[in-house]
Amino acid sequence: MQAKPLQLRTLTIALFAGTATLLAGCASTGSGDGTANNAPAAIAPAQLPAAVNRVSWGVNQGTWQQAQTLGYEAWLERQLHPAPAPLPAAAQAQIDNLAISKTPLPFLVADLERQRKDADKIADDEDKKTAQKAYQQAMNNLAREAATRSLLRDLYSPNQLQEQMTWFWMNHFNVHSGKSNLRVLVGDYEETAIRPHALGKFRDLLGATLRHPAMIRYLDNEQNAANRINENYARELMELHTLGVDGGYSQRDVQELARILTGVGVNLTDTAPKVKKELQSQYVRSGLFEFNPNRHDYGDKQFLGQPVKGRGLAEVDEALDRLCRSPATARFISRKLATYFVADEPTPALVARMAAVFQSSDGDIAAVMRSMLTSPEFAQSLGKKFKDPVHYVVSAVRLTYDDKVVLNTAPMLGWLNRMAQPLYGRQTPDGYALTQPGWASPGQMTTRFEIAKAIGSGNAGLFKAEGPQPQERAAFPQLASAFFYQTLQSTLAPKTRQALEQANSPQEWNTLLLSSPELMHR
Repeated sequence: MQAKPLQLRTLTIALFAGTATLLAGCASTGSGDGTANNAPAAIAPAQLPAAVNRVSWGVNQGTWQQAQTLGYEAWLERQLHPAPAPLPAAAQAQIDNLAISKTPLPFLVADLERQRKDADKIADDEDKKTAQKAYQQAMNNLAREAATRSLLRDLYSPNQLQEQMTWFWMNHFNVHSGKSNLRVLVGDYEETAIRPHALGKFRDLLGATLRHPAMIRYLDNEQNAANRINENYARELMELHTLGVDGGYSQRDVQELARILTGVGVNLTDTAPKVKKELQSQYVRSGLFEFNPNRHDYGDKQFLGQPVKGRGLAEVDEALDRLCRSPATARFISRKLATYFVADEPTPALVARMAAVFQSSDGDIAAVMRSMLTSPEFAQSLGKKFKDPVHYVVSAVRLTYDDKVVLNTAPMLGWLNRMAQPLYGRQTPDGYALTQPGWASPGQMTTRFEIAKAIGSGNAGLFKAEGPQPQERAAFPQLASAFFYQTLQSTLAPKTRQALEQANSPQEWNTLLLSSPELMHR
C-alpha cells in the first residue's frame, strides 16, 4: 500500500509537536541544587537499551545483544578498555581501498605539493586553472576519504565508545579541513593523534595533537618564532584545550606560552634546515613535525606563576605537564565530557567527582569516563540528551540496517552538510556545539524528517556504490523487528505509538519511527 503524503504530513506534525514538548523538558537533566542524587548507579535491565544507546553511536540489535549477554558492567569495561576488534569484512575492504590507507602521509603530501607547484608554473591561464582545480579536487577526495573511514567505523566497529570518543576529541581539538592543505592532513590527524589516545592519558593525547602538522598549521604555530610571536595556538591551547576560559591564566601567560612554543612547526620537504652549529643537537624531526631551534626563543620564561628555563623543546613538555595537572583542566575536561554524555547542564557534584578522578589518575580518560558512566546522574539522564546531527544520522542508519554494510557513505555526508555539521567542517577552533540549542531549530527538524523518509523508504542511496562500475544491492529497512518489540516499543510515548498505528505502509511506519521524539534523543 502506498503512503498517503497528506496523512504522513499530519502524523509528522503531531510528532514534531511532541518533540517540541519533550525538548522543552530535556534541555537540562541535572539536579538544580547541584547535589549528587542518592539513587543507585546500577543500570536496571529495562534501561540497558538506553544505556547502550548513549555509550555507543546508537543501539542496534548486535550491540544490544552483546551488552545483554555480558551485562552492562562487563560490556562497559570492554568499551573502556577496547581490544583490537575487526570491522565487518565489507566495511574493512572499503577502508583498505582508500588512498589514505595505502599511502603514508609524507608521500601524499609530497605528491600534492608537486602537483600544486607544477600547476603554479603553467603559463596558460586556462590550463593553469584546470590544473589548480584538479589539485583542489585531489585534496577534497582525501578529506572525503577520511570522513568515509570515520563513518564506517562509527557504524560498524565493536569498539563503539572508542569511536565516539574519537569524534569527541576531534571536536575538542578541532581543526578545519578547509584551511591550507589540511584536507590532506586531517585523516592522519584523526588516525594517529586522536584515535590511539581517545581512552588513554589526556597528557599523551594533548602532546600528540601538539606534534601533528594539522594542529600546528591550523593554529598558525609554524609562523611563531623568536622576535615574531604568534599567539594563536598558545591562547587556544589554554582556553579551549586545557584550562578553559575561566582557568585562571593571564594575557602574560598567553605570551609566555607562545614564546615556549616558538620553533614548533611543520616541514613538508625532505630537506632539513641549516641549523646553527651550537644548536644542531636541539633539532627534532618526526614525520612532518619539526622543532627548529633557529626559530626558538631561548630566554627564560614565567608560566602560570612558575619559572621555565629556556632550553628548547623540553620547555614545551614542561608546559604541557603543568597544564594537564592543573585542577582547572580537570574541571574543564570533566565538565565537557559530562555535557556531551550526560546533560547540557551537568550537576556540579558530578563534575567535581569526575575532576577528582582526573587528578588522582593523572588524567586517565577511561577512569574519568567510568566514574561518569556508572553515576546516578548518567542513569537518570538516559533518553533525555538531544542528538546532534552526527548522532542522529549514524544512529538512524545503525538501527535501520544493523550489521548490513552500506556501500556508499555519500548520502550520510550530504545529510551532515545540510544540517551544518560536516566532519572536519567547523571553521572556528571551539568545535561544534554539544548542547540542544545548537541543533533543535525548526529547520533542523524538517531536515531530519526528510532524512528519516529517505532511510525509511529504502531510497537513501546507501547501497548504491559510486564509481566507473557502480554496484547496487537491495536493502529493505526492517525496523518493525523483534528487536524493536523487545526493546524500543516500551520506551515510546502514547502519541508516538498512536502515530505508528496509523501508518499506511511499512515505509511510512519506518519514517514515523525515525522522526519520532524518542529517536531524536539518546
